[in-house]
Amino acid sequence: MLAVTALHQYYGGSHTLRNVSFEARPGEVTAVLGRNGVGKTTLLKCVAGLLPVKAGTIHFNGRDVTRLPPHARARLGLGYVPQGREIFPRLTVEENLRLALATKPAGSSIPSRIFDMFPVLRDMLRRRGGDLSGGQQQQLAIGRALAMEPTLLVLDEPTEGIQPSIIKDIERAIRQVAREGRMAIVLVEQYYDFARSLADRYVVLSRGEVVKSGKASAMEEDGVKACLTV
Repeated sequence: MLAVTALHQYYGGSHTLRNVSFEARPGEVTAVLGRNGVGKTTLLKCVAGLLPVKAGTIHFNGRDVTRLPPHARARLGLGYVPQGREIFPRLTVEENLRLALATKPAGSSIPSRIFDMFPVLRDMLRRRGGDLSGGQQQQLAIGRALAMEPTLLVLDEPTEGIQPSIIKDIERAIRQVAREGRMAIVLVEQYYDFARSLADRYVVLSRGEVVKSGKASAMEEDGVKACLTV
């Protein structure tokens, strides 16, 4: 389980996260929602260890990881899919996927389930990542994170700029791993319908603060959609 408690973060003199607290539990999708620039990506980078925090704590599976570097969090089972995908364009699909195996014993193979979820990756195994379409690169980025078999999967806007058919594939993959019950999933998303279809719990950020949170079943009555519109 992930537990973020009273988190504060600054960019220079700008107070970007203010007293942010939430939990993500195994077998559940926790959707982090909000307009552009409210701190969603900053929050995920703090969880992944890519940005330092000024105050507060981050616990993962009962361990305080607040000061641990990203590679140490990855070894503990944190898989991160960044905004913009950040695959390695000059490496093949297979080489991109094998990078995730660095946290596993030597000689480990790419889990076959990755290709069951995203068959296009099997078809393009020898192609360079940079030759894939944006949607295929997103599938590769998610497949790479899943290949390490994490216990926490953190996704930053996986539907951004993606065609509808691939969004459906991504939705099915996230739903499948959530139903298995072994993985906690944190999903940052602006596309309300996508988040609503997957979420078990939600957190809404505004100006770096949590302004709403609760069970996904209450998102409609809590007026969450209105918090995302300009």
